[in-house]
Amino acid sequence: MSDLFEKISTIIDSTNEIIGDAISWAAIAMVLVAFIVVVMRYIFGVGSIFLQESITYFHACLFMIGSAYTLLHNGHVRVDIIYRESSDIKKSIIDLLGVTFFLIPSCIIIWQTSIGYVLLSWSVFEGSAETSGIQAVFLLKTVILVFAILMGLQGLSLGLRSILRFRTKSN
Repeated sequence: MSDLFEKISTIIDSTNEIIGDAISWAAIAMVLVAFIVVVMRYIFGVGSIFLQESITYFHACLFMIGSAYTLLHNGHVRVDIIYRESSDIKKSIIDLLGVTFFLIPSCIIIWQTSIGYVLLSWSVFEGSAETSGIQAVFLLKTVILVFAILMGLQGLSLGLRSILRFRTKSN
């Protein structure tokens, strides 16, 4: 059982590591596009709705898709009053309870409440309200579902690793 838990966790962690490394480039792209938009607007007096909207797309992808990577590397904000000073066993219990009662249920709720919203957007291939905007709002909305899946899987990995840590420390 321990080998199976370890293998599943390793696959999930590796997947989110690769996705996180890839999506991190969105930060550089977002900064470069923002710089270009500012230069175009204030130096040349030209605007681009497409470029302005792309900043939103980069931002959404960076934070929504990159959130599981952040969880993998313990980068999310948590209340450290108890956790920081706790033993490994207590940390494992806190992580397992947090994943079981908060993270995974939240991901399920996000999935359930957004699936209709995303499918409707796909059914009409929803695009920007602006003619010269990005005509792929349906893809942007899909990021919500990707977020729920990646965070749910990373939560599963965290929970499995907590169980493994708890079992090894208590033996």
